[in-house]
Amino acid sequence: MTLWQAVILGLVEGITEYLPISSTGHLVLTTWLLALNDPDQKTAVDAFVIFIQGGAILAVLGLYRQRVGQMISGLFGGNPDGRRLLVNLVVAFAPAAVLGPLLNDAIETRLFHPVPVIAALAVGGVVMIMLGPWQRRFYHEGTDQQTGHTYLDLGQLTWRLALVIGLLQCLAMWPGTSRSMVTIVGGMLVGMRARHAAEFSFLLALPTLGGACVYRVAKSMATGGGEQSMFEVLGWGPVIVGLIVATISAALAIKWLVGWLTRHGLAVFGWYRLAIAIVFIVLVGAGRLF
Repeated sequence: MTLWQAVILGLVEGITEYLPISSTGHLVLTTWLLALNDPDQKTAVDAFVIFIQGGAILAVLGLYRQRVGQMISGLFGGNPDGRRLLVNLVVAFAPAAVLGPLLNDAIETRLFHPVPVIAALAVGGVVMIMLGPWQRRFYHEGTDQQTGHTYLDLGQLTWRLALVIGLLQCLAMWPGTSRSMVTIVGGMLVGMRARHAAEFSFLLALPTLGGACVYRVAKSMATGGGEQSMFEVLGWGPVIVGLIVATISAALAIKWLVGWLTRHGLAVFGWYRLAIAIVFIVLVGAGRLF
């Protein structure tokens, strides 16, 4: 892998990780476009794609350090709100923590290909286009006499609702679905505004992406039987550059997304996903991705 390829993949990871458009899907398709699908290095490239998610983790730790501090304080009994948020994140993380290691190898073997990714991009796009109008009809500001459904903020989220979001997050194991999308959609389904659902999604990324990143790096470093690790195949330089680029671009993407969701909704991302799916359907049909 060259440095410029690492920069491109780092940018794609950082920009798309927290936008509801599927970072894994974009990375899978980008690796194909960059001709990084050589069987001799495919395992190392797949590991690299997961490793640079560490940049997205660093971005959240930096931007949401106050929330993280509240949770640490809550862990030791000093902040009830922080403790409640920490419990909700643990509950939401649990389903993926159980199913992720069990399904990881099967998913990488069967689903890390353009066609499943394109299908997930298209379906997710339709969901996001339809979700905003549905939520505006179902949830209201203040107490509503007809439905009784009011918006929740992050502090009002219960562990049961967090579990619903966590179960939905498991859908993101299908590449192209988008972890960010399903957690934001889950948050909106249980009554959170898009921007609050996005904030919960960012924080939930810390254990989810962190666990996947540590697992993948450990697996790569523990190779045996003469098999080379990710760092030996790709080189330390591209791996570190990809991580740095992903960190910076993820921080910028988070700040932009929060501002966008405050003023607008998810529909634009749904239309984007549909457009990308159509483009890649054409490329597949023309034989450009195989």
